Amino acid sequence: MASGFSMKDQLFNAEKVRYLAGLFASDSFDEDAFQARVMSRLLELELKGRMSWIADCLAEAIPGQLPDVAPAILAALPPPLDPNLNDDDFGDFIFAPLGEWVAEVGIDHPDLALDVLAELTQRFSMEWAIRPFLNRHPQVVLARMTLWASHDSYHVRRLVSEGTRPRLPWGMAVGLSLDDPLPLLDQLHGDQTRYVTRSVANHLNDIAKKDPDLVLARLAQWQALGAQETPELGWMTSHALRGLVKAGHPGAMAMLGFDPDADISVTVGIDGAARIGGALEFEVGIAGAGEAPVLVDYIIHFQRPGGKTSAKVHKLKQAVVKEGGLTLRKRHKLKGDATTFKLVPGAHLLQVQVNGRVRAETEFDLLG
Repeated sequence: MASGFSMKDQLFNAEKVRYLAGLFASDSFDEDAFQARVMSRLLELELKGRMSWIADCLAEAIPGQLPDVAPAILAALPPPLDPNLNDDDFGDFIFAPLGEWVAEVGIDHPDLALDVLAELTQRFSMEWAIRPFLNRHPQVVLARMTLWASHDSYHVRRLVSEGTRPRLPWGMAVGLSLDDPLPLLDQLHGDQTRYVTRSVANHLNDIAKKDPDLVLARLAQWQALGAQETPELGWMTSHALRGLVKAGHPGAMAMLGFDPDADISVTVGIDGAARIGGALEFEVGIAGAGEAPVLVDYIIHFQRPGGKTSAKVHKLKQAVVKEGGLTLRKRHKLKGDATTFKLVPGAHLLQVQVNGRVRAETEFDLLG
């Protein structure tokens, strides 16, 4: 990422506010006053704060509960996002405050609010805005989502999965049980749009952090149903199980075709010294009696201040061990200027995990 880059300034700035004001332009809406009001505080706020502040300014400029303001919101919307695309079309962040506005003034009008959110999510995903309604009116929202799961717009279909995720980034917690949304995911898993199936897989990955068996059972059911094309369901399965794979879960490994008890032997050796600002270089050797599919990860146990350690799992290779074995080499950079994870000199541990099981390990000293 380029030095000095600011996502909050890219997504919410004077130009974006001017665009939003222009959409609401009418005899009763003072564009200049709205822009001045928003900009009076916008630049001092962080990203989420900017979303809330713009929502507050909209509610101030167009006062009233949702039945009063819904016509103005709907009239202001530009055409929906391109329906001919099928992925990576999240929309324009400047519409996120409209979702917050709807949640603020529409919480007691759930049916109308859901109508409006279905329109808004075709301009920008409303996964955060729908969660207050899931908490206040869960049965109303789930009933509507049952209909949305077959909506013509893939953005509305995706909202069904994304809005109900147990661990939605930035999203408020919802009071649903882990299996409440599963009937909805049953409808969505056969979707022909990757934007939707990626959300379904992410949703399952969230569930897997608390109930791996529930996820494995559902994926097995979907495999038996045959409602999704085999390559896409394979991709979904791998993506949904990625957290379990890093954790070495044997059931996840078996579902992906990797035998945790495969008859293989593994060695690991470190080349040279490992130094902060340099790299950890190592070689892994894998041998087996026959052809064995392997998923190889490596785990570095880093020293942390105070004598604690922190393990980080990294992907190494997916391959098949054939006659003659398999040799893998890796150069893992050890950045000395990272702001999120500071390296500490001292004794460290490198482990090699194959098909979810640690098969070899060696210690090394990280030099300052």
